[in-house]
Amino acid sequence: MMTIEQIVALHKKNAATAFDLGEKALAGVEKLTELNLQTAKTLMAETAEHTQAVLGVKDMQDLVALQNAMLQPLGEKVAAYNRHVYDIASSLSAEFAKVAEAQAAEAQKQFVSALDSAVKNAPQGSEPAVAAVKTAVSTAAAAMESVQKAVKQATELAEANLKAVATTAVNATKSPRAAKA
Repeated sequence: MMTIEQIVALHKKNAATAFDLGEKALAGVEKLTELNLQTAKTLMAETAEHTQAVLGVKDMQDLVALQNAMLQPLGEKVAAYNRHVYDIASSLSAEFAKVAEAQAAEAQKQFVSALDSAVKNAPQGSEPAVAAVKTAVSTAAAAMESVQKAVKQATELAEANLKAVATTAVNATKSPRAAKA
């Protein structure tokens, strides 16, 4: 059984963890907001520049060329924006995963400690039951590690696929321009 001091310490630790996660979440929101503001500023400047250029066009051929010049880098810009958003989200996710893993490890450690304490007070003849519980705990820990490794591998695979798709999308936007040139 936990003492009052242990419960208070646990609550203090949980509160500190919650505030830490809150700060990290706010930092992620701040990065995303900065990205969106910078994107909006850039878009506004490019639109103003493009509008001035359109107003100076003399014939339809120049207008088509100007429109094509504006649309050419669009795929690359969208891909770059999406990469930045993904980087922010994956960084935040990694931070949360670290905290979750640390808390899971701490909970397992506390459970094993409590189990060891209970074993000391267990009646004679209960050793097989205690051994079975310890085996179950170590099996569960091994299963949890396997799941964590599988999630990390899946995340890495998803990241690689996202990068491949982004590269393909950027290359696809370049191909028609190369053929026209």
